Amino acid sequence: MVKAEEKVLSVEEPREISSGWEPNILAFACHYCAFAAADLAGVMRLSYPPTVKVIRLPCTGKLDYIHILHAFERGVDGAFVAG
Repeated sequence: MVKAEEKVLSVEEPREISSGWEPNILAFACHYCAFAAADLAGVMRLSYPPTVKVIRLPCTGKLDYIHILHAFERGVDGAFVAG
């Protein structure tokens, strides 16, 4: 049980977020499932933010975690894996 007076240590100090900031999201999508849904959204003229980049994979079950870590090292704010 964590006591109220214990301070949580963080590697990074909190900072101010500007009002126009939008997260840069990378989506790893399975060709037959999630990518098909994203493609259908485009056909139906539905939109999602341009800061979301979709990468089509044959199967997300074969996605190695190192690719997700490389994305964060290169500045991606979030990763989404859908299969």
